Amino acid sequence: MKISQNETLERAYELIEENGIMINRSRMDAGSYAKDIIDTVSGHSKLFYIRANKSESMFEQICQISDWEKVEINYKSYEVALIPFRRFFEDRNYRLVVMREQSDDARLDLFTGDSFIYRSILTNDHASSEKEVIEYYNMRGASEKVFDIQNNDFGRGRLPTSEMNSNTVFLILTAMMKNFYNHIIKKVSDVFTDISIVSGMKRFIFKFICVAGKWIRQSRQWKLRLYTDRPYD
Repeated sequence: MKISQNETLERAYELIEENGIMINRSRMDAGSYAKDIIDTVSGHSKLFYIRANKSESMFEQICQISDWEKVEINYKSYEVALIPFRRFFEDRNYRLVVMREQSDDARLDLFTGDSFIYRSILTNDHASSEKEVIEYYNMRGASEKVFDIQNNDFGRGRLPTSEMNSNTVFLILTAMMKNFYNHIIKKVSDVFTDISIVSGMKRFIFKFICVAGKWIRQSRQWKLRLYTDRPYD
């Protein structure tokens, strides 16, 4: 989604810099692969890593690569290579880190004529190896997992109002709820072996909250009797 993304990033970077924080590295998906966005990101970050979209000119360069290096990333075998990037900025020393893996089927790629799956990352990081660039970029997944959890477990996927300030309060409260949940799930996982510290809200509710019980009066007090042999006590 590129609509107003460049303007939004510009404001975000400026607000961060106004508070004396300088950005060392920015990491973004292919939605940020555009000339104006790359220009903004490179202007406010020492290093950047952006997933590059496929193009005919890119694959023309890829087809000329003869020296592929074999690497292992997350227990999977890949081949990686490096090509200079000149599409948007002829005068800048950017590089394109290319990785490929064998496709599961025998269908040939329209551009390259082989059966590999290609992915590439645009960066101005010349100190890191191709493998290090890929591994750093792949850590985006762990960050995006947080957004998935917030959307699915804490209601961020459906904001309550159309008013920005109210929604901001809602986002802050749901972030606080996630922190409380992390504390609770850690305590529970120490006792309940089938609930781990990374269990989602649905599993927690099903395994911990949903239990048959009944309020009974005993010794002039109301007590909750749970019909389970699980260690709630």
